Amino acid sequence: MISVGTRWSSGDEPPARLPQAVIDTVLDVEGELAEQNVDTSMWYWTLTWLEGKPVVEFDDGTRIDYDPDTDETTVSQSDEYSDE
Repeated sequence: MISVGTRWSSGDEPPARLPQAVIDTVLDVEGELAEQNVDTSMWYWTLTWLEGKPVVEFDDGTRIDYDPDTDETTVSQSDEYSDE
């Protein structure tokens, strides 16, 4: 059985099948929000696989894309969740 997606709570361990670079970025994003005293206790991460690559999105619109060729992540923010 192939898993299409997964959700997990902020602060919980990311799925082990994620590349380490993605896991590190998830932890960095959560750490930055904690430093800003943002309450993410009710937020979730959503993992989907697009063309075999993990895409992780946080409830605030933060998105993490992974490039397996460089083993690097890109973090972006959806305009849908802006403060305006």
